[in-house]
Amino acid sequence: MKIGVISQWYPPEPSYIPENLARELVGRGHRVRVLTGFPNYPTGELYPGYRQRWNDRSVMDGVTVRRVPLYPSHDSSGGRRAANYLSFAASSSAAAIRYLGGADVVYVYLTPATVFAAAAVLRMLGGTPAVIHVQDVWPESVTSSPMLPGGVAGRLASGVLHAAMHQTYRLASAIAVIAPSMRDIVVSRGADPDRVRIVLNWADETFFHPVEATPSARARIGHRDRCTIMYAGTMGPFQNIDDSIRAAAAVRDDIDLVLAGSGIGEAAALDLTTRLGTDNVRFLGRLPMSEMAALYAAADYQLVILKDLEIFRGTIPSKLQAALSCGSPVIVSAPGDCAALVENRRVGLACPPGDWSALADRFRQAAETPPGERTAMARRARALYEAEMSRRAGVDQLEDMLTEAAERRRPIR
Repeated sequence: MKIGVISQWYPPEPSYIPENLARELVGRGHRVRVLTGFPNYPTGELYPGYRQRWNDRSVMDGVTVRRVPLYPSHDSSGGRRAANYLSFAASSSAAAIRYLGGADVVYVYLTPATVFAAAAVLRMLGGTPAVIHVQDVWPESVTSSPMLPGGVAGRLASGVLHAAMHQTYRLASAIAVIAPSMRDIVVSRGADPDRVRIVLNWADETFFHPVEATPSARARIGHRDRCTIMYAGTMGPFQNIDDSIRAAAAVRDDIDLVLAGSGIGEAAALDLTTRLGTDNVRFLGRLPMSEMAALYAAADYQLVILKDLEIFRGTIPSKLQAALSCGSPVIVSAPGDCAALVENRRVGLACPPGDWSALADRFRQAAETPPGERTAMARRARALYEAEMSRRAGVDQLEDMLTEAAERRRPIR
């Protein structure tokens, strides 16, 4: 098939799923063209070596990639973030008419939701079917953040976004969602349930895979021969890092907590650690992705923690796939599907989000878990990943959805 891939973000940005899919599809005999923006995520600054121009094309691993101009931004300003999203929606829609006009089907990596604009144009003009891969729940991803204004303007914007998402789900030929509860959400908002399939995200397997724990990696995280729990990722308004620090302080004689990453919540987390006077919380800062598998192996558990918000009940954060891909047991303090998956598959421990005392109990339970059971958790974690979350499993399902959509090009009702 001739397949178009539309994604606002693409390597060298940390957006490996559309890139992995494009390469795998080429390897399976398909012809693939990617339509994306100039790299600026997550800093909001254009990457060195890039200059925005209209018809920028390159070939990467057999995949033709076209980049279109956009307004680079990724800060907390709602206006600038909207300009970033809408500028790509406009430029990609204009470019898609000729660049992807001959595609049998297009795949849309749907985050932000405005990425669907180009696919909608192709659908309206030529009937090109689109398979969307929903990564987060809109409009809640916007309405739950500081980006949206309050008052009448905020309510109006929310209404417009709800209507836009209803139309997106109606126009899509097939919809892949990344968690069971997300399927219920998109169906409740107008999607045909027969066209919705759960396709769990995979980890970036270039970096996240099982390795042996080494003395140097254990030294890097400060492992001192007791239960060490590691959080790796963004420290932002949604991650609830404060609860993990309070929980660690409550069981300071049992565990060590290692925090690897940075973000706008890092300063507050450092301040809380100082005020609590705890000596079992360590900050490593942001580290290269190439080091993470070794550090995961050096720790005993990986921590997945999120605030109790509606938008997270229908999602499975990428930190879980990364941990399971490395064969790491997990401790989860998050709502919805993530915690249920961990408990049902016995790959770690879970507790309700927003309750640091319950999290402290899980930390203590983790420290008391016998080594044999911890090893069994690790084996189950890796087996679960390979069977249901791996790149191979995900691409198999998406290729099947793309093939079905191309074969039944339906007219717009």
